[in-house]
Amino acid sequence: MNIGGWIDAFRRAEGPPPQSLGPFMRWCLSGSWPALWLATIFSALAGAMEVGTALILGLVIDATANSTPDQFYSGDNLPVVVGAVAFFLLARPVLYGLSSATNSIVVMPNVNPLVLSRLHRWTLGQTVGFFDNDFAGRIAQKQMQAARAVTDVVSELINVVAFALAALIGSVALLFAIDWRVALCFAVWLVVYFALINWFLPRIRERSARRAGARAMVSGQIVDTITNIKMVKLFAHAEYEDRAALGAMQTFRERALAFGYLSAGFRFALMSLAGLLPVLLIGGTITLWQAGQATQGDIVAAGAVAIRIAQMTGWVSFTLMQIYSNIGEVEDGIKTLTPRQRIEDNASAMALEVPAGQIELHDLGFAYGRQTGGVQGINLTVHPGEKIGIVGASGVGKSTLVALLLRLYDPEKGKITIDGADITQVTQESLRRNIGMVTQETAMFNRSAMDNILYGRPDATREEVIAAAQKAEAHAFIQDLEDHRGRTGYDAHLGERGVKLSGGQRQRIALARAILKDAPILVLDEATSALDSEVEAAIQSALERVMDGKTVLAIAHRLSTLTEMDRIIVMKDGQIVEDGRHEVLLAQQGLYAQYWDRQSGGFIRTQAAE
Repeated sequence: MNIGGWIDAFRRAEGPPPQSLGPFMRWCLSGSWPALWLATIFSALAGAMEVGTALILGLVIDATANSTPDQFYSGDNLPVVVGAVAFFLLARPVLYGLSSATNSIVVMPNVNPLVLSRLHRWTLGQTVGFFDNDFAGRIAQKQMQAARAVTDVVSELINVVAFALAALIGSVALLFAIDWRVALCFAVWLVVYFALINWFLPRIRERSARRAGARAMVSGQIVDTITNIKMVKLFAHAEYEDRAALGAMQTFRERALAFGYLSAGFRFALMSLAGLLPVLLIGGTITLWQAGQATQGDIVAAGAVAIRIAQMTGWVSFTLMQIYSNIGEVEDGIKTLTPRQRIEDNASAMALEVPAGQIELHDLGFAYGRQTGGVQGINLTVHPGEKIGIVGASGVGKSTLVALLLRLYDPEKGKITIDGADITQVTQESLRRNIGMVTQETAMFNRSAMDNILYGRPDATREEVIAAAQKAEAHAFIQDLEDHRGRTGYDAHLGERGVKLSGGQRQRIALARAILKDAPILVLDEATSALDSEVEAAIQSALERVMDGKTVLAIAHRLSTLTEMDRIIVMKDGQIVEDGRHEVLLAQQGLYAQYWDRQSGGFIRTQAAE
């Protein structure tokens, strides 16, 4: 029987994560409750064994006191002896073993991936703005922090709290069996114990959340610096980045110290209280024995309970502190990860089919929620197989058009249709599968060259990947690659964000990826900007072959790359101000002609838009 599979570690959650603690925990753990309750029951039964131990010891002492050495194993004492042997050799090991197995095999290995996979899926669905507004390292840290904290809370509640509560309840019952006055002393002690916990733990929870936030900022700052390490070195800003990191570390240190002072006070108070318990219970039972109202076995049983609970107090108090600390970290993760910044598919959304590839923009407007910027009043029809160049100075809305076409944002006004289908009414996955994209800032994974190209079409064969690389003029340099582990060629890893490649090499791999994808619509956003003139010339014919039969939108500052386009649209202040072929636009002597005249090295000067 595979008990490790009792929890489906990668089961999808239903609905979005709630933004309050209790519902969020239920969302994280949904589907795992039967296994968690079973683990709790085994832990509670193991806790009850603590009381059983004290009871058995008391019975053995009473049997010893009531018999002579040669009569101890007589018939009257035999049930006690057999029961004690069965308890210590069978019942106790089995229950402790079951408790340990369910926690270490069923709970711990499965709850963490269950929670982390759910948070990761949710985060992947957030808009690009969600990631633009935060550190990548901080977001990743929050996911792992929240998943680990939820796992620790669950494990500790099962392994410690359920165990301790069962031991406490059993102890009260045992002490009542001895004498109600001893049980009353224990009850009063418990009231004081829980009062201390009630005072300290909310404060620990709050300071833990602050500490977690400061820790995530340290991670974010360091990851941001390391990600941009070349820039740091080029500008000789190692000392500046060091000061920024030390500032974040100082904040974390201060909050860690505040947490440390409080936790030390908490443990000191509880350990002092724990020292009082054996005095109360053993002293009270001895007093009753002196009055003839308790046996020697009762003294041993009460003493065993008192000493065990006093020992458990430190363990349980530390665990409760950890639980509240982890709850603080969960709440900190909730604040970062659960806010909805999403573009959701319509409930009735269908997969997009692109038989022709006609794109229509109808009175399109989008300003990123502001009054100005973005695009406004855009009306444009791109016919099937037509190749459109998009020109304009930086910030006029060219990339915004592409982002809207890919539905990275939803229009604030108007709509976009592809072959008559409103893109807000089709699934985002199917929309983006039908659009190939090569950008100026090429995205590379720290994976092999093969994997990076296969991202365009994961089911492609190795031969198809090589053919795409050859068309993109990337095959030759890929064959010469070798990484630090000795992997070569298409198996060599490219480093984080493709750092081991030049800008031109990265863009050629990105072109190979788009070629392999072979989508009916192709978007080129400064696709050859990082290529030198010789390489650009070499792949221009390949690009023309790739564009054949596809609907193409090409953004470029290097106007020479657009002269053979079917049409060129010129944008200014978020609007289309000119539309026509290269020769026609030059003859109009308008903005495009100004760009052409003012080019230096093939690029539009920024002041041309002024």
